[in-house]
Amino acid sequence: MPTFTAPDGTLLAYRAIGDGDPLLCLPGGPTDSRYLGDLGGLARHRRLILPDPRGTGRSAVPEDTASYRCDRLVDDVEALRAHLGLARTDLLAHSGGANLAARYVARYPERTGRLALIGPGARAVGIDVSGAARRELALLRKDEPWFPEAFAALEAVSRGAGGPADRAALAPFFCGRWDAAAREHHEAGQPRNPDAVAHFAADGAFDPEATRAALGAFEGAVLLLAGEFDLNSPPGMVAGFAELFPDATLVVQPRAGHYPWIDDPVSFVETVAAFLDAGTPVPGHTDRSGTEGNPPGTGHFTLPPEESAIRVATPSGPAS
Repeated sequence: MPTFTAPDGTLLAYRAIGDGDPLLCLPGGPTDSRYLGDLGGLARHRRLILPDPRGTGRSAVPEDTASYRCDRLVDDVEALRAHLGLARTDLLAHSGGANLAARYVARYPERTGRLALIGPGARAVGIDVSGAARRELALLRKDEPWFPEAFAALEAVSRGAGGPADRAALAPFFCGRWDAAAREHHEAGQPRNPDAVAHFAADGAFDPEATRAALGAFEGAVLLLAGEFDLNSPPGMVAGFAELFPDATLVVQPRAGHYPWIDDPVSFVETVAAFLDAGTPVPGHTDRSGTEGNPPGTGHFTLPPEESAIRVATPSGPAS
């Protein structure tokens, strides 16, 4: 497994798989990047660069636990770009990794090409999700056999009364389907380093006002992809994130959860690969700039009013 050295001397590891132009992929968690796999086959279109954040996977544990803070991890991303010899890099980030991507783009916009945010976390830009919005989204799954137990856990967590067992019981809400493969994948993506988790969002990690301003000046193209059922990153929240960029494309993948490349890899790869290939229309999307891709106006559905008043388009696939 190749390695590079962070500015503070910590030895960090990454994997490189696939063919084509490089795509730097930041995992959520914070956890190692193994759960990303080959992103549903995206490695057939791009050479995926998959780093293990410090203190996870095969990357070394840093001496200073404060270096797990999100804003300080920007230095690790920049060190990897320099190590790879890239003047600019296309960037994909999943879940909490989107907070790191947002901070990286805010600091190094000239070194960022196209940006894809998948099921993004939005603490870096100060966007929260209300309990009511999560509850309404959860009710879309009311006919699932696992729903009663999971919904009871959600209610407990929303009241502030939930414990570890309740949080574990929420897992089906993060997956478009809840079967043995989904259980295995969800478990594989759970963080193993409590220090990395505890310090990631510590005081000073985020500066939402400055980050929002910087993203508003970012000239690159941005894709934001949400799973229709994603309780972690609901479509309405992701729509609000999209509004911060001058040139953003918002896609809601039908019947997908927090791991859309697992729920429907064909749809996911088609959407992301089309976006990364500059000038190729993204199937069935809302183009926030109004100048690229497919014309808005087809395949729309309305988000719950608690989440957003805008309308988003879904890629071709099963009706929701």
